[in-house]
Amino acid sequence: MYDLLSGLSIIEASSFVASPTAGLYCAQMGAEVIRVDHKAGGLDYDRYMLTKEGRSLSWENLNRAKKSVALDLRSGEGRELLVELSVKTGNLITNLPEKSFLSHGAIAARRPDLVSVRIIGWHDGRQAMDFTVNAASGYPLMCGPEDWDPATAPPVNQVLPAWDFVTGAYCAFALLAGLRHRDASGEGSEIRVPLGDVAIGTMANSGAMAEMLYRGGDRERLGNAIWGAFGRDFRSRDGVRFMVAALTAKQWDGLVAAFDLTDEIAELENELNVRFADGDRPRFEHRHRLFELFGTRSQTYDWHALSDRLTQHGTTFERYRTMHEAANDAELVTENPLFGPSPANPSGFEYPATRSFANIPTLDAGLPRAAPYLGQHTEEVLADRLGLASGAIGDLVDRGIARLSDKD
Repeated sequence: MYDLLSGLSIIEASSFVASPTAGLYCAQMGAEVIRVDHKAGGLDYDRYMLTKEGRSLSWENLNRAKKSVALDLRSGEGRELLVELSVKTGNLITNLPEKSFLSHGAIAARRPDLVSVRIIGWHDGRQAMDFTVNAASGYPLMCGPEDWDPATAPPVNQVLPAWDFVTGAYCAFALLAGLRHRDASGEGSEIRVPLGDVAIGTMANSGAMAEMLYRGGDRERLGNAIWGAFGRDFRSRDGVRFMVAALTAKQWDGLVAAFDLTDEIAELENELNVRFADGDRPRFEHRHRLFELFGTRSQTYDWHALSDRLTQHGTTFERYRTMHEAANDAELVTENPLFGPSPANPSGFEYPATRSFANIPTLDAGLPRAAPYLGQHTEEVLADRLGLASGAIGDLVDRGIARLSDKD
């Protein structure tokens, strides 16, 4: 909730995850983000899970710090109002189809310096969503136990819609790039970001695509092991599961000391004629022998004692938590400055709310802001942005073209 983007106004016409995320990140940096929905709510307005009052917790959290305008977007007049708002504002985030009333061309004809960011499915026009582009990326067929038969093993889908969130973050960046270009040149920009390209492009940027082409086949499943480095889950004597990772010599030395394995590691190095401190390669290639040593030793410590040792030696580790445990964890939430007190959420449910992920030591992050009620700012925005008088707005409301707050 910083004010670095104070003075920037953005129209957002979107639904689901990726597009609202782009607007959310801009709002958390101080931009005025005006989300415009159909008067009954967008496609994500009642997205599961709902409170007993029927409020979507997903919608509430993806739309914090935004303003809400509700129009009849199935009517020509309501659509014209959204176009007019986009013209007046000059900045647009949307995932509506380009071949729609909200096309870049239709707005830019009246506002040539328009900067629009539009999330689409695939580059060739096919529809897509996070879980389908993830299937295309190859990642689900890399996941699962190491001993699964490659020919018959099922895919393992990730629970987090990661491509949606990556796309949202990329779109916020792309919008600011377009604004910087406009400041320098006076020119607008039409920016289309295919969700599918974010997924396949990220796979390529990670080096995985080059790896597949170089090796001429797929990599093996690794279970919970880290690809190309040392890391895996283990269990303490009292049954606590935890994850460790070592990508540097310092991290590796710390793990060896924390597990009290100096002698055993030296013996294994002599046997294999390697030095595990030399880098990721020997640790990864001999991971099974190492996992056996670390797994056996972890069973000799209770978690409290082992976690103290891991902390003392500066290792990289974390205990597995259920998500409910994470949501109630003091270190992760209640003592974390990322979270602030609950604002007046539309759901009426009070819980910690996030500030901006960025931490700027010289600035006050401020308090988290609430999501709006649907239509809460309809009157304000139509008056301030379009100059409509109260009587004209009242007429729009009476005729069902515009809707005021759905609070009651």
